[in-house]
Amino acid sequence: MTLAHLGAEAYRLRLMGRIERRLGDAGYALVAGVDEVGRGSLAGPVVAAAVIPDSRKLVPGVDDSKRLSASQREELAGWICSASIATSVVPIPPEVIDRLNILESTRRAMIAAIEQLRPAPDAVLVDAVALRGTSMPCFSFVRGDSLSYAIACASILAKVERDRMMRDLDRDYPHYGFAAHKGYGAPEHLEALRTFGPCPVHRLTFRSVLPQKSASLSRSC
Repeated sequence: MTLAHLGAEAYRLRLMGRIERRLGDAGYALVAGVDEVGRGSLAGPVVAAAVIPDSRKLVPGVDDSKRLSASQREELAGWICSASIATSVVPIPPEVIDRLNILESTRRAMIAAIEQLRPAPDAVLVDAVALRGTSMPCFSFVRGDSLSYAIACASILAKVERDRMMRDLDRDYPHYGFAAHKGYGAPEHLEALRTFGPCPVHRLTFRSVLPQKSASLSRSC
């Protein structure tokens, strides 16, 4: 990387950390970012991650996880864990999602991830979701994973962990292709649902799954 590229990357990371710096100036010494992955999936867990970055050890390349390749996320996740003050990752399984609904499950995963941070943060930046019941101030931002370095770090850790979990589930349920589409509504996933019906890790309260389940049950009667 040339000196010009290094300078541009340092400037980009500084822009991503401006919200955290403003909170630091307001007296919030430890600022966490929290994000989730898997809300729209038809199968598998929703996963939340929380990160308290060390402002002295910003990791080059950190960005919204959706802008990064799988290999970039994997590499960055290791650097984020080693360079941060604290990190945590919390999954909520599909049976809990079916019982509570996906939004409440997402909130619980996020709050649990925040509560597992040691040391505890003084304030929390959240991607899009409004959180209640926390003991510290929470500030929600639409597209927060593009605006906040801390949230971007959390988005990467959550994505890497959930992708790993879906690859594991692919070995248990190979008919559905979880390793490729990670449980989202890809055409090949919907076709597998039509052919085999749902498996134990599908979210049976999701509309795209329920019709497939009903058709499968009808064929078996």
